[in-house]
Amino acid sequence: MTTDTPTDVFEEHRPVLMGVAYRMLGRVADAEDVVQEAWLRWSAADRAEVREPRAYLVRVTTRLAIDRLRQVKARGEAYVGPWLPEPYATDFGDTVPDTAERAVLADSVSLAVLVVLESLSPVERAVFVLREAFGYPHADIAAMLDRSEPAVRQLAGRARKHVDEGRPRYEVDPAQRRELTERFLAAAAEGDLAGLMEMLAPDVRLIGDSGGKSKAPLRILETADNVGRFLVAVAGKGIPEMSFRFLELNGGPAVLILSGDTPDSVFQVDVSDGRIRSVYIVRNPDKLRSLASA
Repeated sequence: MTTDTPTDVFEEHRPVLMGVAYRMLGRVADAEDVVQEAWLRWSAADRAEVREPRAYLVRVTTRLAIDRLRQVKARGEAYVGPWLPEPYATDFGDTVPDTAERAVLADSVSLAVLVVLESLSPVERAVFVLREAFGYPHADIAAMLDRSEPAVRQLAGRARKHVDEGRPRYEVDPAQRRELTERFLAAAAEGDLAGLMEMLAPDVRLIGDSGGKSKAPLRILETADNVGRFLVAVAGKGIPEMSFRFLELNGGPAVLILSGDTPDSVFQVDVSDGRIRSVYIVRNPDKLRSLASA
């Protein structure tokens, strides 16, 4: 006989529900709204009829996220400049002790993957997230989405192929990424163009997300020369009362730049063959609010 309350059960599964909702939506506030709505559904449900609370809650959360994603796409929201997901703090800690599982979870929440997921349909995205990030069998996903198992297998294969074709392959060695991130930050802060050029791959890309609400490139910058010179120019302008701290965001090391106590920007890099292949800069203030207390 269990003495767990409905709140206890829900809180036990909240991290998984948030993980599903964020991967579906790429927005922390939207994911939190979906998880809150899932709680309302759970609190009102006849729990005597629920055999597996986790499966029930994941199903409800996934369907709510699909509906939210359809609403966003239907509105056809115009975004100024390149779009990046909202940075999401991911400290798996002792909850995911297995190294291979940690790598899968980190990859599935990476900026590179989430950008590609934006081009999938809501149902394709749901199938990909449930299958690739959380390892649900096709039959379970079919039950969650009211689809046949063959249809889910087809959706999973199509989504997997699309993601593999759309994202570059990067190394996921956290120590190397952290070391290169530290060197990158130091060189950029000092305006050391030569130092930056040593770290940047010739075909490096810089993606800056400001949403038109702060200064950032309105197009993707390419080549080491263009990216290096841009970073040196930015460093020369400075940020009032600047400080920084390292965080784990979207499964990898990142740098949060602050102006006083206010988050100014987030930097993250992807690495391959010992060189920086992608630089991500998020400066949209709406996407940095959740990091104010990080």
